[in-house]
Amino acid sequence: MFKLDGIEKMTLEQKYKYMVMLLKGQISSEEDLIANLSNASAIINVILDRINWAGFYIMRDGELVLGPFQGRPACNRIKVGKGVCGTAVQEKRVVRVENVHNFPGHIACDCQSNSEIVIPIMKNGQVFGVLDIDSPELNRFGDLEEEYLVKFVKALEESFEN
Repeated sequence: MFKLDGIEKMTLEQKYKYMVMLLKGQISSEEDLIANLSNASAIINVILDRINWAGFYIMRDGELVLGPFQGRPACNRIKVGKGVCGTAVQEKRVVRVENVHNFPGHIACDCQSNSEIVIPIMKNGQVFGVLDIDSPELNRFGDLEEEYLVKFVKALEESFEN
């Protein structure tokens, strides 16, 4: 059961630590990937404010395919190297975009999105997929969000090993 009592009194860093703790607890007793990614996107949606999309794309046959998410309908497939998600896969790094309208080749799934952060998910040294989060606010994602979203993804990656 999710306990969110008092979350509004937490500092941002406390909320983000709690977000990672919630994920670890949620996935500790479940092996199903879809169930875990579904709950992971819901946790992000509940904890992070000022976002309009949070979810996953999974690598399938050399391209990203939409996975569990929270938000408006999204692009079904993204080619490696295309858009923010495809760039994160190609470069195997976090891509944080202050203004998606200035990102060459940005794929606009939701016209209300203005900033984005994408974190690659690794499995056995290969990109397994990405965590993608959008915001209607420009420059929404800073160093603190990146730090804790990377920790969030690391927790998912560790669950793959078990």
